[in-house]
Amino acid sequence: MTIKLYCFGESGNAYKAALALELSGLSWEPVHVDFFNGGARTPEFRAINPMGEVPVMIDEATGYTLTQSGAIQDYVTEVSGKLGGDTPEARREILRWTLWDNHKLSGLNGATRFLMNFLPPEKRPAEVIAFQQNRLTSSYTILNEHLADRDWIVGDRPTMADLSCCGYLFYPEPFGFDRADWPHIDTWMLRIMALHGWKAPYDLMPGSPADRT
Repeated sequence: MTIKLYCFGESGNAYKAALALELSGLSWEPVHVDFFNGGARTPEFRAINPMGEVPVMIDEATGYTLTQSGAIQDYVTEVSGKLGGDTPEARREILRWTLWDNHKLSGLNGATRFLMNFLPPEKRPAEVIAFQQNRLTSSYTILNEHLADRDWIVGDRPTMADLSCCGYLFYPEPFGFDRADWPHIDTWMLRIMALHGWKAPYDLMPGSPADRT
């Protein structure tokens, strides 16, 4: 039996869960959700996740179903014994950075990237995009400064905090993030890319913008 992850390549939140599964060594397989053609709004999908979102994880060994990338990452840590913290303090620090990412980094990156790349040009709200990018500059500054004197966000090895915060940063579409502007983030991303099993989003999950052109 294996873990199934309902996902699509364009989703940075799904990428966080997929990368966690891949790096943990657990047996898993992706199930493509055709989001851009309404795949997350069908009755069949809503029966799996009434929230109508990816990622959704189903552990076939137990039938356990879980949604939300942070919760899935926590489950992967528990089951695999990898990518977590060794002490209560470290586990809370991982949680702290995961919550910060969801609110201050990925939450803004995901929306900004969508507005800039997946809406028709005439419908892209320039003022909203500029506002989002300004807020993101503050978030990039926080992360870049945090990584100035350390290799990983928490402790001396990669954890789910790293996989959460990098979730949207590996996407090739322009959304106002240039690695060259943030040298400590760039070096950290190179460390993540060097991890055994790392793959870019469109190599790890099915679905990409190229499939719709």
